[in-house]
Amino acid sequence: MSQLRVGFFTEIYRPVVNGVVASVETLAQGLRARGHTVSCFAPSMPGAPEDDAVFRLPSLPLPTNTRYRLTLPLVGRRNVNNVIKRLDVMHVHSLFVTGWAGLRYARRYGMPIVYTYHTQLEAYAHYVPFEPNATRFAAGQLTRAFGNLVDAVVVPTPAVARHLRELGVQARIEVVPTGIDVERFGAGVRDESLRKRLGVRAGGRLIALVSRLAREKNVDVLLRALASANDPSMVLAIAGDGPQRDELQALAVDLRVAERVVFLGVVARDELPNLYASADAFVFPSTSETQGLVQAEALAAGSLVIAADAAPNREVLGEAARIVAPSPAAFARALGEIPARPDAETAARAKAAARRFSAAAQVEAILGLYRSLVDSTNIRSVS
Repeated sequence: MSQLRVGFFTEIYRPVVNGVVASVETLAQGLRARGHTVSCFAPSMPGAPEDDAVFRLPSLPLPTNTRYRLTLPLVGRRNVNNVIKRLDVMHVHSLFVTGWAGLRYARRYGMPIVYTYHTQLEAYAHYVPFEPNATRFAAGQLTRAFGNLVDAVVVPTPAVARHLRELGVQARIEVVPTGIDVERFGAGVRDESLRKRLGVRAGGRLIALVSRLAREKNVDVLLRALASANDPSMVLAIAGDGPQRDELQALAVDLRVAERVVFLGVVARDELPNLYASADAFVFPSTSETQGLVQAEALAAGSLVIAADAAPNREVLGEAARIVAPSPAAFARALGEIPARPDAETAARAKAAARRFSAAAQVEAILGLYRSLVDSTNIRSVS
């Protein structure tokens, strides 16, 4: 296969740490490892690292507690001429400003465009100061309109593909699970010193969550479950940050579990494998995910996963995890049934389930999609 020049347009990128950034970066690294060129266009951000393959667009802070920025779709003429005009494929990771900018360039210069649907916008209606039902309807309309303007939409699970069809997206949809470094997460080890630092006593249980701390992630469900589980030796470690952190810390105090909840803040990705492997269970209360990248990471580490019942979660986890109702009572019951010591059979089943999320498999599928679109575009241009 000849080497491709691919342009990524994304609304969020390093130094922010979240699932979208991890997904974009993993795919870019995988494509580059295969010899392809990836040029990433992302908003300028305070603390952003220097990178010759990342082109920063002007941006302004938003008047909300978020790391996202108001991106200005302004690309310098030199970067348009030397980079964008030479691309073989445009791949956008947002349907906001950067997505529309990528769409405009793709159509102007006759290249195919792919859109990865990372986020169910309807689940974020509470961030907009309008009537929620109207906001969710508008989000669905925007998704449908943008999805029908691109050549192909990539989704991580069949449930999300069905959701887009229900919204009226008629474009080509490809189900490609977001990839992870299965070997790296599989190398995580149970670290007794880490458990001790987190306050886990001998014979106690550690449960872990890796998540952005925001309303749509349902973290409060876990705090209420912990309060109901009636196990004073159980510790909940939460890796991540977000706009709901102060509210969740106050809730932990109100529920009298603050001394058993450790808010770790953002944890470096290199430290996550041992955190997953050191926990007696990984808990995931969100029902708003398109895939939930951390679920695949936890599986790769051999974790016992307890997740909220939602179609994408069921498709990601299959028979390798326990699915429960997204309620404090259901999670409390599941927490009370966590084994006293790690189970080798559970770990082996989880690791086996994680293999289908390898970054190599994602890259192979995406390259196949790119090539089919490039070949189709060339045929159309000849005819």
